[in-house]
Amino acid sequence: MKKLLLINPVGRRSGLLLSRFSTFCPLGLAHVAAVTPPNWEVRIADENFDSFQFEEADLVGITAFTSNITRAYEIARQYRKRKIKVVIGGIHASMMPDEAQQFADSVVVGEVEDIWHKLLTDFESNCLKPLYIGPRIEYERSKILPRRDLLNPNYFWHSIQTSRGCPFNCHFCSVSRYLGNKFRQRSAQDVLDELADIKGQFLAFLDDNLIGYSPESKARTLELFNGMIKGGFNQKWWMQTSINAADDERIIEAAAQAGCIFAFIGFETISKSSLRDMKKGINIKIGVQNYKKVVDVFHKYGIAVYGAFIIGNDHESPAYYKQLARFLVRSGIDIIQITLLTPLPGTELMQHLHKEGRIIHSDYPQDWDKYRFSYMVHRPQDVQPHTIYIGNNYIKKNIYSFPNYPLRLVRSLFSLKNKTNFYATYKFNKALKKGWKNSHYYKEYPSDLDAIRIK
Repeated sequence: MKKLLLINPVGRRSGLLLSRFSTFCPLGLAHVAAVTPPNWEVRIADENFDSFQFEEADLVGITAFTSNITRAYEIARQYRKRKIKVVIGGIHASMMPDEAQQFADSVVVGEVEDIWHKLLTDFESNCLKPLYIGPRIEYERSKILPRRDLLNPNYFWHSIQTSRGCPFNCHFCSVSRYLGNKFRQRSAQDVLDELADIKGQFLAFLDDNLIGYSPESKARTLELFNGMIKGGFNQKWWMQTSINAADDERIIEAAAQAGCIFAFIGFETISKSSLRDMKKGINIKIGVQNYKKVVDVFHKYGIAVYGAFIIGNDHESPAYYKQLARFLVRSGIDIIQITLLTPLPGTELMQHLHKEGRIIHSDYPQDWDKYRFSYMVHRPQDVQPHTIYIGNNYIKKNIYSFPNYPLRLVRSLFSLKNKTNFYATYKFNKALKKGWKNSHYYKEYPSDLDAIRIK
C-alpha cells in the first residue's frame, strides 16, 4: 500500500495562529483525503500543532495560502532532494502556477476533487504531469465528506463548508477567480446530514457568505437553520456573511435559535471613497451611517458581531485613524479585526499596484512571507507606510486599553445576554489583542497622538 502524506505548513506563527481558540483546521486536505482511493494510506501532518519532521512517503501533497507558501516550498525542497514526488495546490498555487512549478513536481490549479484520481493514476503509471487544472465541481450535488478522522482532534472549532464561489469581485479578494463567480450551495439536507456526523459542539462555517446573496440562497439558509433547530443539534457556531444579512431578521432570528454565537462581517472601512475603490457595492448601498443599525439587529437576537476593517488604503490620514478609533469604540461591534490592505496574487488590487510600480516587497517567493495582512507591502497614495503602522497601533491601543477595553466587554455582555456568546467574544478579543502585542510593528512604532500628528 502506498503512502500519501498531506501537509499543512505554517512556518511563522503570528496573529490569530497564536491562540488555539482562533486557529482552524486544514479542511481542504481532509477533502483531498476523501477522494483518495482506499489502496492508499493517508496521513495529515499539521504544523498548527507540531513543527514538521521529515517522514517517509510515496507522494506528498501540500496546500498553502500566500502567507505560508515559502514554508510550503521549504518542505517541498526536503522531499524533492530525496526524489520523493511533491504536489502543491491551494489558492496561492492556483494564482501563481508558474512559480509553484519551480518547487513541485506537479501543481493542481483550482478544485481538486474531480482531478485527484487522474493525478494519482498518472503517478502510479510514472507519468505525473507538471500541471493539472481542476474543474469547478457541481458542488450542489457533491456528496464528498471530508476525512475528519485524519484531522488533529485538538482543534476547538470543527470546520464545515456548505458553499463555494462569490458573485462579487472586491478588488482585494481572489475568491471569485479561484472558485468562480457562481454561488454554488449544497442542499440544506446534505449539510444537516454532515452536521449529524460531527461529534464536536463548536463549529465554524467556512463559507465566505453562509447566508448568500439571492432569495434562493437565503431560502436555503433559512431551511438549514430551521433544520438545525428542529433536529436539536445544540451546536454552537459562527459564520461569515455580508452586511446586508441584517435586512432579513427572520434569518438572523433563526440563526440565533440554531446556535449562532457570532457573525463575521466585512465592514472594511468608514470611508465612502475607500469603499468605492474596494468595489464593496453592498456596503455602499447599506451606507456607513447604518453600520450601527446592522450591529443592533444582530444584538437584538443575542448574536455577537465580529467586524473586519482594513487600513492602508489610498488617501488615508492620521485624522482618519482618529475618526475610525472613535467609531470602533462607540459602534458596539463586539470583536474588531483590523488588518493592513494586502495585494494578494490574482486580485485586481495586485494587478493595479504592480502596474503602477507601487509594490514595495516584490522579491518573490521570499517576500510572500510578508503578505500576511500585518505588513505594508505596497505604497499607498498620500500616506506613508510608517504612518499606517502608527495609526494601527493607535487604533488598537484605543480598543484594547483601559477604560475602553473593559467597557466594550461589559457592553457586549449586556447586549448579547448570553454567557456562551459573550465568552466567545471575550476569547476572540483576547486572541486579537495577543496577536497585536506580538506583532512586528507593536514595539517598533509608537501609538500616541503626537506621533501621528493629529491636530
